[in-house]
Amino acid sequence: MSPISENSRFDLHVCLTVPVTSGLLYPTFATIRFVVRIVLDQLLQPPNIASALALRPSDDREDVTVQVSGTVRTIRKQKQRAFLQLGDGSTVHNLQAVLDPGHTQGLSTGAFVEIQGLWRLAPLGKEQSHELHAQHVTVIGAADPEHVKDYPIQKKFQTAEFLRSIPHLRLRLPIHALLARLRSESEFLLAQYFRNRGFLRVQSPVITSSDCEGAGQVFSLNKGAPVTKDCGDQLFEEPFFFRQPKYLTVSSQLHLEAYMQEHPKVWTFSPTFRAERSDTPRHVSEFWMLEVEMRTQSLQAIMDLVEDIIKSLVQGLQQGSFLEELITMKVSGRKSQTEELVENYEALKDDGLSNRWATLNEGPWPRITYEEALRLLQERITSGKSGFLHEPTWESGLQLEHEKCIAAVVGEGRPVFVTDYPRMSKPFYMSPSAPEHSDSAAVSNTAACFDLLFPDVCEVAGGSLREHRLEELETSMAYLETGANGNLSRQTAGPNEVAAATKGGETLDWYIDLRRFGSVPHGGFGLGFDRLLCYLTGMHNIKDVIPWPRFHGRCDC
Repeated sequence: MSPISENSRFDLHVCLTVPVTSGLLYPTFATIRFVVRIVLDQLLQPPNIASALALRPSDDREDVTVQVSGTVRTIRKQKQRAFLQLGDGSTVHNLQAVLDPGHTQGLSTGAFVEIQGLWRLAPLGKEQSHELHAQHVTVIGAADPEHVKDYPIQKKFQTAEFLRSIPHLRLRLPIHALLARLRSESEFLLAQYFRNRGFLRVQSPVITSSDCEGAGQVFSLNKGAPVTKDCGDQLFEEPFFFRQPKYLTVSSQLHLEAYMQEHPKVWTFSPTFRAERSDTPRHVSEFWMLEVEMRTQSLQAIMDLVEDIIKSLVQGLQQGSFLEELITMKVSGRKSQTEELVENYEALKDDGLSNRWATLNEGPWPRITYEEALRLLQERITSGKSGFLHEPTWESGLQLEHEKCIAAVVGEGRPVFVTDYPRMSKPFYMSPSAPEHSDSAAVSNTAACFDLLFPDVCEVAGGSLREHRLEELETSMAYLETGANGNLSRQTAGPNEVAAATKGGETLDWYIDLRRFGSVPHGGFGLGFDRLLCYLTGMHNIKDVIPWPRFHGRCDC
């Protein structure tokens, strides 16, 4: 919106051609020219406070009338005037309004107001170049005067733990308003990316009949509303709403695979659930996942796609003001409602976020195999460069401390792909590694898969090629069901074990149908959206980037 000064003037030149005679076969016409001077006395109504703060009148000696609305962040009353900080979520910066004492009636922190006044240069030394000198103040949504003192969002230090207990009110904080805008823009950019590359967005169910990951960390849905049935002389309660136990989804992958026969590239963005009882900065019970399935026989192609998606997302976000606003919140260290940032950013340098975003766009990200990662960790132990609480071994997998070391040493600030994990530690649906990606002696014992490790937050994405062959899939299911060791083969598992595994997982019979009635080579990945935002924002706890965090022992609102 272009600023328009009050009393702006312009001349409108009008030219009219009119007949001056009538009744003749060829009437005579005359041309009349005149000038209309139009005076605009227009009230500026910027769409939000971010636009208002960007107003720079062409002549600062001339007052401009502006009308804005928003939530009162703080109000400081003096004898001659009052100073009000107004915000609306469009920017982390507040708009300062100068009010006469008579305009402060009914104003308190948290109230929603509309202010009309003169947009004038602020005195030298002020944080913002202009301030709004109020002429009219309208209270649209007043705070209850009996509870004003109880308003929990005060201009004082408040811990992140406390703010997590009031998620419905912490959304009013500038940092959480910024995070909401960042999430919204990120979702738009991701949808735009996939749309431009021919991917089809699909919807997957939240209630499922299976545990995709096989880790047993699922939320069960056993009963609906109590229902009793009259069966002759007896009344009994229906044990399951869906006849059998069902679960909240831990991944949309299996359902995405059902689309593969008709659609070569699909994706979804949906909530997922894990019944983990851990209370770490990296875990919550409900989070959002970006998941993709595509026809391919190349694990490298899937990793290329993951890398390109994240780089494209960061480049798109850099077109806006998000990075600058995040840095502003961190560097300023304001003694205001956003003081919790001091705690969240204490480990970052002043330019830490800028370096993070810039490094993500540098060159191809390193890729190493699980076996190479183990050798690296063991070499660092032998040389005394690193010490770990858990010894890295083939069977035990990579712990958090190992992943952090790999990301720091191999990535040098960049994310790292670790591929070809032991197959016994991965889900049944993963295809075995191809010979060119691992030692020939261990081909059948590793999976064609990867984890993407980011500095600090570690695993952000994971993917694999899927086993699209029927017999091999059934063998894999039997192998994991019986805990067999050694090379995978149908002979190793045996037909009885295959049948037992298939029967034991009868809720996955529909998934076997996807191979039984024809399939194509394909693969995909899942990306933890909230962990990625943790890294991009510099927040140390995933609970602080999720608007409504649910974790063990807490599900507020």
